[in-house]
Amino acid sequence: MRRVVCPGSFDPVTNGHLDIIGRASRQYDEVVVAVLINIEKKSLFTVEERIEMLQAVTKEYGNVRVDKFHGLLVDYCRQQEIPAIVKGLRAVSDFDYELQQAQLNYRMSGVETLFMATGPEVSFLSSSRIKEIVRYGGSVAGLVPDLVQDLLVERLRG
Repeated sequence: MRRVVCPGSFDPVTNGHLDIIGRASRQYDEVVVAVLINIEKKSLFTVEERIEMLQAVTKEYGNVRVDKFHGLLVDYCRQQEIPAIVKGLRAVSDFDYELQQAQLNYRMSGVETLFMATGPEVSFLSSSRIKEIVRYGGSVAGLVPDLVQDLLVERLRG
């Protein structure tokens, strides 16, 4: 069975994330969407809330499973017997960072990293920008799933 992990904080999940997850699900038998537990980072949504969001918005894919991890991603990959990581790239700046990370990961564990360019219609999206737009009263319709937009408005505007 060909398995791959798609890691991230997903705070919140955007249509850019879903672009990569959906396309990976057509290439692999199983895609594990792994939510990073980072206790040092102040997140808008809890890990459990992010997992629930991801499960809801990926349910149409029968081969996507959502999980969580902390520590090194390569350790998670070894524990779960996942040989490859899929990372979405939006711009050259993403590539600079992700290439170095991919080389370290491979050196430490032999886990491969595969890069997938995001579709141009979502290449400008980031969770940080999405939160900022909602915080200041803007609409993110079409940039995140409707469920996520509703949760963002509730959380950020009360």
